[in-house]
Amino acid sequence: MRTEVLVIGAGISGLTCATRLAEAGVRTVVVEARSRVGGRIRTFRPADGGPSLELGAQVVHGDRNPVHEIVKTETAPRPTAARVVSGRVGRPMGALARTPNPPWALEARLNAEGAGAGESVNDWLGDRGGPYPVASEWFRQIWAADPDRLSARGVAEAQRGDTAGRGEFVVSGGFDLLPRRLAARLDVRTGCPVQVLGWSPGRVDAQTPAGVVEAERVVVTVPPSVVTHGTLTVKDLPDHKAEAARALAGGDGCCVVVTLSVLAPETASVFDADGAGGFVSCREGRPEALIVARDAAAACVRAATGPGLSALLAVALPWTARARVLDTEVADWGADPWSRGAFTAPLLGAERAPAVWAEPVADTLFFAGEATVSGTRPPWVQGAIASGAIAADRLLEAMG
Repeated sequence: MRTEVLVIGAGISGLTCATRLAEAGVRTVVVEARSRVGGRIRTFRPADGGPSLELGAQVVHGDRNPVHEIVKTETAPRPTAARVVSGRVGRPMGALARTPNPPWALEARLNAEGAGAGESVNDWLGDRGGPYPVASEWFRQIWAADPDRLSARGVAEAQRGDTAGRGEFVVSGGFDLLPRRLAARLDVRTGCPVQVLGWSPGRVDAQTPAGVVEAERVVVTVPPSVVTHGTLTVKDLPDHKAEAARALAGGDGCCVVVTLSVLAPETASVFDADGAGGFVSCREGRPEALIVARDAAAACVRAATGPGLSALLAVALPWTARARVLDTEVADWGADPWSRGAFTAPLLGAERAPAVWAEPVADTLFFAGEATVSGTRPPWVQGAIASGAIAADRLLEAMG
């Protein structure tokens, strides 16, 4: 098969890039290793037709997010109960709000003040009267990174670079409608992993189980860790690019939908400040509980099988103590060979890596994905969209 441009990865960055290229009249083919489009967007739909739950990207951040232009959205539902778990005891979130330095207030302060070079989030918290273990865990869960390694300046600058606006929204009918809408008018080949990518200036040969795809240029949108682990081998990748890829390891993430034998008596959202469960939520009248855990908490959730999972839930959602686990649906992003993590946070010592990874090589290899904008934009869906648009613009400029 031959095409002008090959896009590797049908996540949001790859689909955005391919859409822009196709609109410019460039023959473009998108290949995706998974059997579906969407990358780290994955929606769970209960068999009884109940409300969908998100096992990947959770919400649409901001009222000016470009997602609103593509699919129908609605304001994210607010929980009737919000709690925090600390010392394995749950208490109302309002109690945390009444403390001198609730985590979200410290987060807003960091975004407003900024931070010095080489300063971790925990360093920054310590300079402001810390340690604040609850706030530290808050940053860990929001950014999927150890606060001792998370760059305070990178966090602040990413938030300042975000133009998505305010508020939180959900995609009506499920987040996976977004990639499906983007892919509808594109030539997308799912179940077609690129194993080896060979290239020379102006020529690309991508080896897949279905054969070789030839192109003039390629856009690599898979997370850098996929290349580092050799799941996708890029021949003759320059040393500085390989070094940047190693610095851009994605943070661990594991999400689980647990279907229980008892219906939830309330709509609740729980933050596990002890670091064992991340964020846990449920909806009144529904049998599902959703666990979204990152960094160290992801490992805890991954290890909590059988009784361990029930015990974890019982602390966050006491009503589950009288319930049996009927089923689980797991999205283990840290173990997924085509993601190798949740997303890429700005880390100390890796400040230049996103820009280096984003640089084209010989006007032939181009790169996109939220890792390419880490530290300048939030590494969420709007960041992925921006990265795909930037890569498309660079490629079109190279084509003249």
